[in-house]
Amino acid sequence: MTTLTIAAAVILGTAGLLRWLRPAWYWLSIGALVAVIRLRFRWASVMEACGLTVPPSRLRLAMARATRTEVPASRVPQIRRLKVTRTGLVLRVKLRPGQDAFDFAASADRLRHSFGMQGVSAREVKAGVVELRMTGYDVLKRVHMPARCDSDLLRVPVSLCEDGSVRYRDYRQTPHELNIGATQSGKSVYQRRLVAALASQPVALVGIDCKNGVELGPLARRFSALADNPDDALGLLDALVERMAATYEVIRAEQRISSDVPDAEITADIWGLPEALRPTPVVLLVDEVAELALYASKSEEKRRDAIITALVRLVQLGRAAGIYVEICGQRFGSDLGKGITLLRAQLTGRVAHRVNDEASANMAFADISPDAVLATVQIPDHRPGTAIVGDSTGGWMTTRTPLTSLRDAVNLCNQHADLTPDLPELADYRPTLAASLKAVEHISEAA
Repeated sequence: MTTLTIAAAVILGTAGLLRWLRPAWYWLSIGALVAVIRLRFRWASVMEACGLTVPPSRLRLAMARATRTEVPASRVPQIRRLKVTRTGLVLRVKLRPGQDAFDFAASADRLRHSFGMQGVSAREVKAGVVELRMTGYDVLKRVHMPARCDSDLLRVPVSLCEDGSVRYRDYRQTPHELNIGATQSGKSVYQRRLVAALASQPVALVGIDCKNGVELGPLARRFSALADNPDDALGLLDALVERMAATYEVIRAEQRISSDVPDAEITADIWGLPEALRPTPVVLLVDEVAELALYASKSEEKRRDAIITALVRLVQLGRAAGIYVEICGQRFGSDLGKGITLLRAQLTGRVAHRVNDEASANMAFADISPDAVLATVQIPDHRPGTAIVGDSTGGWMTTRTPLTSLRDAVNLCNQHADLTPDLPELADYRPTLAASLKAVEHISEAA
């Protein structure tokens, strides 16, 4: 065996090992170059095979007939910009007259096979321009969030999308969200990721965890209030409704509607108030909504109705008062009783992890997108944290939350415990230090 053959075998073996162990490194060092060369050489033929070309214009045909020259070929969409990212390629394509962005979206799977990419998605940037995002490898197999993310107040990175982009949870844009998923689907990890990301921000975290606080109890040092049973949950929700009403009184007193007040100083929510008067924004996390909606006696039914009513009021009116709601559950349908459908209709954001039946997926996405329902029931059980994310516009995407252990979340919450706001309205539900330490000790013993 010659030296050249040995060297080639070593290089190929190293590349294969790198592709298996570090797909991002392989992509940036070798895969991107191969993909760009393949794209440049195959672009015209692939566009023609996928039906993404247009016939030559009448003027060019007339000129060809007049000059007795060869009939011009079909016109191919032009690549205006090509960018290599850490996960794939991003192309800006100029459409030809008569083409539509839907044509590229419908051909995404054929483009994926033709260019040998992991995934292809298309979206319209502006009239006549389509952005194609091509993923070079399976970014959801091992989720690695970028070192730098564009975070802001109440806007935190929570997961990675299948096209390689970061999915942010923006509470000011999508105030309330529903998060459903079966046991061991990654629903709790998603919630834990939210708490860990919000821990360093000047916001108040309020939790309802009727599983005796086993999920949120260890993070209690960063919570301004925490209820671990339905009775405390009702009191906590009533206190939040009172805080909401008081906040509206502050907003109303500061509006000062008159002809000499500039338009920029007129506000209908807390973000237009002077910073000195602006109340601390509150994020309410409900760990298992079914525990609040189920009842076994007449007295529990009255408590249940009061809880659901308070939740509906918060999701209907809380945004302007700076109260944002995150509701988690395994199921969230009309079988939980009256008021549930009304509550779900107010939850703009939808996140569905792996579910056990199609009915559960319908509870999240039937009123948004049938395609999202189909994608939800196809989530494999060996990839916890994978979820379908949708909103009221009908758009949806596949994402996966990176693993955030309970210990990591506890450490972050303890590190930023000094940022926990003291809300007088919720003082009766402020978690005690002893309870928090006891929960952390249980985690240490289990580890």
